Amino acid sequence: MAETLLKVERLSVNYGAIKAVRSVDFHVNRGEIVTLIGANGAGKSTILRTISGLEKVVAGNISLNNLVLNHMSSERRVRSGIVQVPEGRRVFPGMTVQENLQLGAYTISRKSQNKTAYESVYEQFPILKDRRNQDAATLSGGEQQMLAIGRALMAQPKMILLDEPSMGLAPLYIQKIFDIIQKIRDTGVTVLVIEQNANQALKIADRGYVLEGGRIIATGTGDALLASNDVREAYLGG
Repeated sequence: MAETLLKVERLSVNYGAIKAVRSVDFHVNRGEIVTLIGANGAGKSTILRTISGLEKVVAGNISLNNLVLNHMSSERRVRSGIVQVPEGRRVFPGMTVQENLQLGAYTISRKSQNKTAYESVYEQFPILKDRRNQDAATLSGGEQQMLAIGRALMAQPKMILLDEPSMGLAPLYIQKIFDIIQKIRDTGVTVLVIEQNANQALKIADRGYVLEGGRIIATGTGDALLASNDVREAYLGG
């Protein structure tokens, strides 16, 4: 039996009078890549932000390893093992690569763990090691995305949430980012990703959920959703 790491039950989230997420249920098993796909405004980013503690739960529960997160601060959620890479990367441009990574390790108190985290990130992203003393502003978009992911991994999370990781990247880097996502999973970190490039996301996903109007309307393996005529016509360009 697969072990459930993240469970979202009957989740509802509002933006003022707008019901952005409506009684959503889904789960992510330990060691999986799971993707949420859907049109703009379907509620994908809202779900990620709510899991991270940036939006309030109106109804339902979010739990990680059976620990309910609903009223927990974002910082405590990071300490519990869940970290988000935000849309648009949001690295600190006036700080060096190394300083950006150090910010990701703020929940790590022991120097030995900190050293191990650096070694792991630099092993996965050699370009960051080569440019560790450069300001983040001097990196390309793809390199900044690697830095944003590396910064999240510095917290040594159980699970990483990726919000549109390929957005705005050159085609050369898009495939690299999806390769990186698979490698992250292979190191034992569970991945939940939302992505405008639904075709690529489903190719690497173990399972996916389709969102429409704040509700889940379909679910299945990545391969099954790729093969679905309805999904292809609505989200994959036919």
